[in-house]
Amino acid sequence: MASHWITAATQGLLLSFALILAIGAQNAFVLRQGLRNEHVGLVVAICALADALLIATGVFGASWFAHRMPWLAPVLTGLGAVFLLSYGGMALRRAWFSSQGLVTTSTAAATRGRVMTQALGFTLLNPHVYLDTVLLAGSVGSQQPSAALRGAFVLGASVASATWFIGLGLGARSLAPWLARPIVWRSIDAMMGILLIALGLSLLRRWI
Repeated sequence: MASHWITAATQGLLLSFALILAIGAQNAFVLRQGLRNEHVGLVVAICALADALLIATGVFGASWFAHRMPWLAPVLTGLGAVFLLSYGGMALRRAWFSSQGLVTTSTAAATRGRVMTQALGFTLLNPHVYLDTVLLAGSVGSQQPSAALRGAFVLGASVASATWFIGLGLGARSLAPWLARPIVWRSIDAMMGILLIALGLSLLRRWI
C-alpha cells in the first residue's frame, strides 16, 4: 500500500512540475515580485494554496461525478490523454522554435492589497490555470483507484506547485539571469514535452 501511495504522489509531483514550468503570466508575476522583494510570501502563499485547492477540486470532483456517472470516467480519461499529448506536442514545438526567455517588467511599488488582487487575478482569471489543475491534473488524479491514493496524488502535485513558487519567489534574484536565457526555457520545454507525452500515452493505454 505504501508503494502505491508513493507512486501516486510521485505521479502528481511530476505532472504538476511539468505543467507549472511553462512560461506564463503567473510565473512572470511571481518572479517580478521576488526581484522587487515586495510581499513575496503573500504572493507565493496565494499561488500555492490556489493551485492546491484547484487540483483537489479537479481530482475529487471528477472522481465524485465518475462514481455516480460510470460513463464519465472513460470520457475524462480520453480527454486527459488528448490534452496531455497536445500539451506535450506544443511544449516540444516551443523547444524547437521558441527564442523567448522569461521576461519581467518594472513598475512602481504596490500596496499589499494591490499585490494580493494581482496575485488572485493572475491565478484565478487565467484559463490555463484551470486547464492545468482542474482538467489535466483532475483527469489524471481521478483515475487513482482509492480516495487515499487520490489524496496522495493531490499532495504530490501540491508540493510540486508550492516548491516551484517558493523557489521562484525567494530565489528570484539568483534565478532571473538564468531564466532569461532562451536556451534554458527550450530545455525545460523539451523535458516537459517528453514527460507530458509519456503521461498522456500512459493514460491513453488505460483508456484503450
